[in-house]
Amino acid sequence: MADLRVTYDRQANAAYVYFSDPGVNVARCYPCDPVAVDGMINLDFDDQGCLVGIEVLDASSKLPRHLLSAAERIDHEAT
Repeated sequence: MADLRVTYDRQANAAYVYFSDPGVNVARCYPCDPVAVDGMINLDFDDQGCLVGIEVLDASSKLPRHLLSAAERIDHEAT
């Protein structure tokens, strides 16, 4: 299995799951229905239509705790 990069900003309570290199240009963002998922999840696609990442808002209620604990911290508390 390929390495998966996950970043988490605790202050914003937002996580990002990368399926490609972070430098890949996001050409299109598809927001999932906030009512149906009880939150906001955005699917990011490149210009070829490939899924490059998923942004999860209110991440602490949507993602497993172990995943957020292991995620790369990008907030001001990261040291």
